[in-house]
Amino acid sequence: MRVAFGFILLIGCLVTTVAQEPPAAGKGAIAAPQVKAAIDKLGVLEFPVRMEAARTVRRASAAVATPLLTEAAASHKDGYVRFRALVLLSGFNDPGTRDVMTRMLTEPNDRLRAVAYSYFAYHPDPVALPRLLEALPKEDSEFMRPALTRAIAAHGNEPKAREAITGLVMRGQDFFRGAVIEAVGDFKGTYAFGPLTEVAKLAGPLQDDAVIALGKIGDKRALETFATLQRSAPRNSQPAIATAICLLGVNCPSHQGYLTETLRFGIANAGFQELVRGAASGLGALGASGNEDAVRALIQIGAPSQDPARAAIALALGTVALRNHQLMLKVLEQSKDLAGALELLREAFDMLEEDYEEERFFAFVRRSYWQAAAGSPTRKVADALIQKLEF
Repeated sequence: MRVAFGFILLIGCLVTTVAQEPPAAGKGAIAAPQVKAAIDKLGVLEFPVRMEAARTVRRASAAVATPLLTEAAASHKDGYVRFRALVLLSGFNDPGTRDVMTRMLTEPNDRLRAVAYSYFAYHPDPVALPRLLEALPKEDSEFMRPALTRAIAAHGNEPKAREAITGLVMRGQDFFRGAVIEAVGDFKGTYAFGPLTEVAKLAGPLQDDAVIALGKIGDKRALETFATLQRSAPRNSQPAIATAICLLGVNCPSHQGYLTETLRFGIANAGFQELVRGAASGLGALGASGNEDAVRALIQIGAPSQDPARAAIALALGTVALRNHQLMLKVLEQSKDLAGALELLREAFDMLEEDYEEERFFAFVRRSYWQAAAGSPTRKVADALIQKLEF
């Protein structure tokens, strides 16, 4: 959900600041008037101004920032400021945020509803589920529906959520079905094994999504389907099949090696962009599941790469960062090309439209910075991330 009015990058105007611990009170503390003034600037056209405003808010103590962000999200005159305030509020992990997000489920402002849907995908709440289900017939835009269905899929222990999601796997527009299928895999929805298997058997745009979702679920009954597809599916689908088999824990080194070599081959030879996307996406799925070597391969191959292959690799690496914060930080700490890895992540975050999930990552990095010892690899990498991603 990137800013509609675009990025105006003024070279030389970006202020570089080291990570700064938000003091609770006393000298150096960011006071309420400063936070309030910064919140008012969250909707300013110029990117450097918006960036510094968000940084100021993030560096305030929770006691100062959360009431002001809550008020701004509820009633600021600028609708975009309300949206950004709600995103920033989510990064403070305040107990009252759940109630704020619940109220936002019925907001006319669609950006606010989207943030609330994203929140409940990470904080499932049976109390919120009826409202999520009620919104299904109404949310039919590409901007909103994927976030909503992901939130419902996160409630996979609830029978009504399972019923709704199972039906959506089998019907609707392919774009929306793809988002549902991905969510079912991410939340390991074994209840949808049957419908996913049916989709995986059908050639078409959803086949790869269903195959990888089955791999994420981890039910080895899917191996029979995968074995058949290895013999019959087209070349461009083979990376997804290899990824899924690796996710099931079967001969993973071999399949991961295939993905790496396929990515190298696609970069070196023109006309294989589909294979590049498939291999990069596969390595990203493995990385998100906890496979460190897959993330290292993305960095090693991606850092010196050029577009169009580079964009696919950057997006895969960005997905790992959003889905598995801990692993990404660990790999970056050990990276032999930290600058190259950080540049890939910067490009990924510029392309991604996941404000809420990016804020989760930012909050994790800042928390990791202050929990780590001074001079430690974790603190150094966290500080480098803060500078490179400008948060």
